[in-house]
Amino acid sequence: MSSFANLKRNKSSFEKLTKAIEAVNQPADAGSKEDTRFWQPQVDKSGNGMAIVRFLPAPAVDGDDALPWVRLFSHGFQGPGGWLIDNCLTTLNQKCPVCEHNNMLWNSGVEANKEVVRKQKRKLNYIANVLIVSDPKNPENEGQVKLFKFGKKIFDKISEAMNPEFEDETPVNPFDFWEGSNFKLKIRNVEGYRNYDKSEFDSPEPLFGGNDEKLEAIWKKEYSLQEFLDPKHFKAHEVLKARLEKVLGFEGAPIRSKAEEMIAKIDEDVDISTNGDEDDLDYFKNLAEDR
Repeated sequence: MSSFANLKRNKSSFEKLTKAIEAVNQPADAGSKEDTRFWQPQVDKSGNGMAIVRFLPAPAVDGDDALPWVRLFSHGFQGPGGWLIDNCLTTLNQKCPVCEHNNMLWNSGVEANKEVVRKQKRKLNYIANVLIVSDPKNPENEGQVKLFKFGKKIFDKISEAMNPEFEDETPVNPFDFWEGSNFKLKIRNVEGYRNYDKSEFDSPEPLFGGNDEKLEAIWKKEYSLQEFLDPKHFKAHEVLKARLEKVLGFEGAPIRSKAEEMIAKIDEDVDISTNGDEDDLDYFKNLAEDR
């Protein structure tokens, strides 16, 4: 359990967070019931919307060394044998059978396989605690502490605030009670998808005018983020592999033994004498033989 005194004393330290930002930006090895702790901004009929939130420091329950966000990878796709919707083991820096299978397909050099990988690839999300400052669509949320799940676009906004591109720009820690700033979520509908490009941080100012009593009360309402990294939320490698085989219709014939069958189909469908993929195809065949 962290203390509020430690939080305030360390308010101006960027080193730990900036290093974590750098680590997150490096490539990594690759619940069904609604969770009311989570919040998402609502949009109008045209797909546009706006809300204002304040990103909060690491929660007290996670300790002094915790980060104010967690990064999660997941898989979600449908195959002949049903849906696979599971957390990706690369979140825990472990090998993931789905990623391993995708790597095999991608390295085949066959465009059809790459298209399959694009549909099955892992998805990236972040989770942080936020204070809802303004929620025009659901004003009853204002003043509440919620969990906010967001993607790379918004995380890039955070990273840019902490590591500005130009020398005349002052770094800002968006998660700081005293020197952080509100985040204006501006949502647009672009080609059928939510777009956050117009979102921006406001000028830095203390939350609640720096009132320690109010800040500590908010801080103690935050939810644990480390809880999402508990191994209990992740299937073991062999269990996830078995699920993948079922979803892909490979039950009774493990994925590895299917590689040669896939190669045979590729040989039938692709004229390798003219497509320039001989080396990649040989690699894929060797991979199947090695396994």
